[in-house]
Amino acid sequence: MVPLSWYLILAAALFSIGLYGVLARKNAIAILLGIELMLNAVNINLVSFWRYGDTSNMAGQVFSIIVFAVAAAEVAVGLALVISVYRQRNTIIADELDLMKW
Repeated sequence: MVPLSWYLILAAALFSIGLYGVLARKNAIAILLGIELMLNAVNINLVSFWRYGDTSNMAGQVFSIIVFAVAAAEVAVGLALVISVYRQRNTIIADELDLMKW
């Protein structure tokens, strides 16, 4: 049986890679991918704590399904926004997007 600490290390590494992707990238699609990696790290934590805790309580799996639904909605809305901005500005570089400024 794989120890809980291995899952937590995997989730921490995945979250760190996602955080680096969000903070270091300028491409809006790469930023969305970094957010997805962070959400998947959260899912690994939820399911691993459920597995090593009380398995009769399905809260970990239910929360994981909710996170999957939020991630799917985030991708749909995020990509729609990126496509809309690209059609108007012909760029998806995050530093050049100043639509909220006057």
